Amino acid sequence: MKADFTPLIVGLLVFFSSLISLRIGISVAIIEILLGAVSGNLGLKAEEWMIYLANFGGIILTFLAGAEIDTRLMKEKFKESFLIGAFSFLTPFIGAFLYTYYVIGWSLSASLIAGTALSETSIAVVYSVLVETNISKTGIGKLIMAATFITNMWVALTLSVIFIKPTLFTVVFIIVSILVIILATRFSHQVFDNPKLKNKVIEPEIKYIFLLLLIFIYFANLGEGHAILPAFVLGLLMSKHFTETSETKVVKNRLRTVSFAIITPLFFIVGGLKVSFPLILSAFGLFIAFFVIKQLMKFIGVYFFAKRYIPDGNIYTTLLMSTGLTFGLIASVFGLHSGFINQVQYSVLAGVLIASAVIPTFVAQKWFMPLHTEDILDSE
Repeated sequence: MKADFTPLIVGLLVFFSSLISLRIGISVAIIEILLGAVSGNLGLKAEEWMIYLANFGGIILTFLAGAEIDTRLMKEKFKESFLIGAFSFLTPFIGAFLYTYYVIGWSLSASLIAGTALSETSIAVVYSVLVETNISKTGIGKLIMAATFITNMWVALTLSVIFIKPTLFTVVFIIVSILVIILATRFSHQVFDNPKLKNKVIEPEIKYIFLLLLIFIYFANLGEGHAILPAFVLGLLMSKHFTETSETKVVKNRLRTVSFAIITPLFFIVGGLKVSFPLILSAFGLFIAFFVIKQLMKFIGVYFFAKRYIPDGNIYTTLLMSTGLTFGLIASVFGLHSGFINQVQYSVLAGVLIASAVIPTFVAQKWFMPLHTEDILDSE
């Protein structure tokens, strides 16, 4: 396929995904993943610019997800969010590891990759769904985002502790990330509250945020790490900047608009492009087994805590916490590039992650949307 034809196809996918989403009332992220998967198996290949923008889109989604978290609620509901998030990670990690290592005989490294990949909850998918359905500002939405943060903190730490071999550049990445987070948290108000920068058509505040995230990406690549964790922490700690005044709230909304228009759709479309239907069909039994294990273990880990702490939204919470994509794909790509898993194992894991991004969210939105979520947590 000619290189100059690819952007046209991608533009059509982005536009038609929005139309389909509005028509059937399902998150546009799901439609983008599905259309990406179909297009990839029909011959569309991701180009370098798409891959970079897709990675950047994942970082932006992660930052926005962190900025959406109500830190006050997270402190007040720490026990609830910690228990839901921790067991959302722990049970599928143990289940997937035991199955791959003891039942089907994968190597130790491959089994750890599988456990890590299948234990995550997709920040990008959860955040997109909550925002599109206007649940992100409700009690349930805020608690789900807080629990998602806990889950993926465990995933990131596990991936780092088990597999990453520290180098000097890894140390540099950690130091730079900490410095950027501290300085941005303390001094970003000088950008957001500067009358010379407010409400300008050139959007200096958004470019400032993009710069911070690009710094993370650069040093993460240098240190063979990933920028998602510092981006999420930065968003979390800067969330107060986006709630202090009406002007900063507008900045966050404009950032969301810019990102959702083209950058974040590429994240979901490129994620779909990576799936090979023939390779999944060649190991379809394994695909089904992994999907069942992920969903079952997530149910065991999340449902009973959700039933106790979010009685009017327990199934919805369980389904959204059962999604996978962002960190799971990172773990799978890392395993493939490091030689821990082969192409078939990667395609099966990636296929399960995408299926878990689509099916649970579809079911949650179609049949288990919570009602009157604004008052659920406040009334406890």
